Amino acid sequence: MLEWNIQSRAHQCQITSKPFSQGESFHTVLLESKIGFERMDLSTAAWKEHGTDISSRPNFISHWMGTYEPPPAAPPDAIKKDDAESLLRALLDRKDEQFAPAVFILAVMLERKRVLRVKSQVREKNRRIIVYEHAKTGDILLVNDPDLQLAQLEKTQHDVSYLLEHGIPAPAVPVEPGVPGEPTEEPFNSPSEINTLAPV
Repeated sequence: MLEWNIQSRAHQCQITSKPFSQGESFHTVLLESKIGFERMDLSTAAWKEHGTDISSRPNFISHWMGTYEPPPAAPPDAIKKDDAESLLRALLDRKDEQFAPAVFILAVMLERKRVLRVKSQVREKNRRIIVYEHAKTGDILLVNDPDLQLAQLEKTQHDVSYLLEHGIPAPAVPVEPGVPGEPTEEPFNSPSEINTLAPV
């Protein structure tokens, strides 16, 4: 299982508990933890006092500065099938490895639209994890680079188009062997893959 994650920006310093004010500069730290990665948002004063100690920890990954903005009001219908950002968040939340190429392509699309910004890159067990920050909300999104080959790119683009149009298939419901029940859902196949597998 891929360790994808979404971590929202804190609204107060995680050392002093003092709330951030609009336009205030703050520091974001990414640390490695037993459950994956941990985000810390600190005031300038807290970073000045504790930054050297934090950055010298063996689990320190990355650090950057940002400007605090209160979270925008959520739209009435926040999730739409044709919305690339909503689809990306839903796929990250699903944590299903078969969607790793689609997640990567969606993240690159949103990076080009300046919705997401690359803040850091991490190497873990021979894989590259890209740390994105959402330009408006400050959310951190961790995206695994599936190292797509050129031959895989066209199919992945078709898969993304299919997901944007039709949404994500419902997760499979496991059935114990030998126990009658409804069949589990087949792995995700886009029309391009179905056509490839169809008999001639």
